[in-house]
Amino acid sequence: MKRALISVYEKNKKLFNFVYFLYKKGYQIVSTGGTYKYLIKNGLSNVIEVSELTFFPEILDGKVKTIHPNIYGGILANRSIEKDIQSIRHHNIHCIDIVLVNFYPFLKKMQEKSNINSLIEFIDIGGPSMLRAAAKNFMHVTAIIDDNDYELIQNEIVHYGLPSLSLRKKLAGKVFNFTSVYDSIISQYLLMDEKFPIYLHSSYEKKMNLRYGENPHQKAAYYINTINKGSMRNFHQLHGKDLSFNNLRDMDIAWKVVSQFTEPACCTVKHSTPCGVALGKNIIEAFQKTYYSDPISLFGGIMAVNVPITKELAKYINKIFLEVIISPSYQIDVLEILKIKKNIRIISINDPISNPLEYVQIDGGMLVQEADYFFPHEGNYKIVTKKKFSDKELKSLFFAQKVVKYVKSNAIVVAKDTQTLGISGGQTNRIWAANQAIERALGKKKEGLVLVSDAFFPFRDVVDEVARSGVIRAILQPGGSIRDEESIKACDYHGIAMAFTGKRHFKH
Repeated sequence: MKRALISVYEKNKKLFNFVYFLYKKGYQIVSTGGTYKYLIKNGLSNVIEVSELTFFPEILDGKVKTIHPNIYGGILANRSIEKDIQSIRHHNIHCIDIVLVNFYPFLKKMQEKSNINSLIEFIDIGGPSMLRAAAKNFMHVTAIIDDNDYELIQNEIVHYGLPSLSLRKKLAGKVFNFTSVYDSIISQYLLMDEKFPIYLHSSYEKKMNLRYGENPHQKAAYYINTINKGSMRNFHQLHGKDLSFNNLRDMDIAWKVVSQFTEPACCTVKHSTPCGVALGKNIIEAFQKTYYSDPISLFGGIMAVNVPITKELAKYINKIFLEVIISPSYQIDVLEILKIKKNIRIISINDPISNPLEYVQIDGGMLVQEADYFFPHEGNYKIVTKKKFSDKELKSLFFAQKVVKYVKSNAIVVAKDTQTLGISGGQTNRIWAANQAIERALGKKKEGLVLVSDAFFPFRDVVDEVARSGVIRAILQPGGSIRDEESIKACDYHGIAMAFTGKRHFKH
């Protein structure tokens, strides 16, 4: 007679119906304490309790119940090896053909912030061990961890008498996939104070398939971190086409930029780089200043704001082409206005930026670093020129500093008050980036501009270019070049104020 061992934490109608199906198909059902009682209570009387096979009661409040040769011998016996069969027969052990287990919910309890003593009790030992044994012996045993597979298994039993080898292999892979994540979550919890452990464990769960990757011929999916918080874990799409790989990368940057500000802020992003950022006394002013910053690049881009979108702003948005808009919230009447555009993706995000680490995959390896959360403020910058900053310039410089961190290196941001007027990044030398940012800013015909650089000036040429503009009067940069003194002298010669922060902000 075929046997199925059922030992689960989550007990529900779907489970019972599946177990009842197995029973009707001739499987002898073996179960553990809580699951045994559940099946009996719901009317499945012919169930064998595990202790009847082990001839030993559950001990330590159920911690030890299935760890026994009579269980593992039945799971691990290779039916194609006569010696294995003779061994289990000699010890009166019966083969187990199906193992269905789900684990103690360690992650759920961890997210509930249970204390460590109670949380340790939710580290499952027997469940993973039985499932791993069943998965190892997939040539003969069906290992089940996911209740979404019940229907598929039932169909194959109906048609073939038992699950096919190809299905058993797939289910075994899912088991090891899950148990590795389960162990990873526990490991990360216990090593939470180790920022860079010897072995890097990361656990991610697929949230969605994406329309495509960076290009339409590349397939892609989006996974969310199972442990760490982060604004991009819990966003909600309220309208529009499916998201693409590029959409998500740009959304991440746009939201990070606006999340830095308490005032109403607006940011547009194109190809992983901010193209316009501004603050305003209200969101309409912030939007208009952002639009004016670069009305060309934002075409087909991503726009994020850090306050609710108003009806007035929604009407402005409908006049331009955007791929995605992001806001903490939308009123119903606002959504109706925005949904006039069938394809625009409307995203709601409420969570703050919180990921402590950043990961970059390279071929055969993974780079891990702390996130760049440094902000300049009074006391952590040093004026190095004769001319000092005005209060107005200082406010503008600190604003631009928060933008330059998210611009691809080499990065230059030219700003007026709390509005970007020229952004350039991704250049292979700093003077090109400076030339482009200054040229874009000069096209706006503004006075009293400031310039921020993500890294030091290797030569004085950037300062000379700033001086030629005639309208940029203040510079903020990290400093640290062997030619810093040349740049300082150039600033003093041209009457420009400059300060060093001592912090570089490369973003490759």
